[in-house]
Amino acid sequence: MRVVTWNVNSLRARLERVEEWITEVQPEVLCIQETKLANDAFPALTFEALGYESAHYGQGQWNGVAILSRVGIDDVVTNFSVGIEPDPDARIITATCGGVRISCCYVPNGRSLDDDHYTYKLSWLDRLVEHLGRDTSPDADVIVTGDFNIAPEDRDVHDMRKFQNATHVTQAERDRLAALEKWGLTDLFRRVHPDADSVYSWWDYRGGDFHQGRGMRIDLVLGSASVAQRCEWSAIDRNARKGKSPSDHTPVMVDLTN
Repeated sequence: MRVVTWNVNSLRARLERVEEWITEVQPEVLCIQETKLANDAFPALTFEALGYESAHYGQGQWNGVAILSRVGIDDVVTNFSVGIEPDPDARIITATCGGVRISCCYVPNGRSLDDDHYTYKLSWLDRLVEHLGRDTSPDADVIVTGDFNIAPEDRDVHDMRKFQNATHVTQAERDRLAALEKWGLTDLFRRVHPDADSVYSWWDYRGGDFHQGRGMRIDLVLGSASVAQRCEWSAIDRNARKGKSPSDHTPVMVDLTN
């Protein structure tokens, strides 16, 4: 079962590219962030024609998350689980696909360390751990994936000197990732490629950053122990960042054995 995460940075702008990519790669599950669509504008019929059921949680021109699946999609939860302070934005959707409980996340950017959005980001990540505790168990097959807006390690950033006193690399953010690991999740790309350096999933549109290799690995697929044991392959599809009008992110893929 191939599970993929991709921040498409506007599904309306990128739909043709997403259709072409799906047709070529044929993932069983595709988790999408930043659809930037209201629910009634989501192209469910387009994906159905490609063989996918879908669930979408959107709010118009901002945010928006979706799960596409060829292996079933059940028990859909939008926002955080009941009993947790709901998020004002459409940033998380959870469903069971092919027996795996999958949460598709678009973690807040944080903006800057002195911005209220940074505090919101940390709170959001705390609530994500609480959501998992209420929604599922680390003993189950669980995947939490999406655009985390956090580089887990210094080697996941092209030049740490440019990120001093900036978001995405602070200890507080990385501590939240560590809390997810403590809950029972593993970074599946790192499990397959423990020594890979200079491998990124996001590049700024400005300054030729993609062609100059100035990126960050901030799009993650985290899996519970049982999922990690089934993970036999992972890759970041750099080619999807090329061509006309790409997203600034590219797909991150994992393959799970049956």
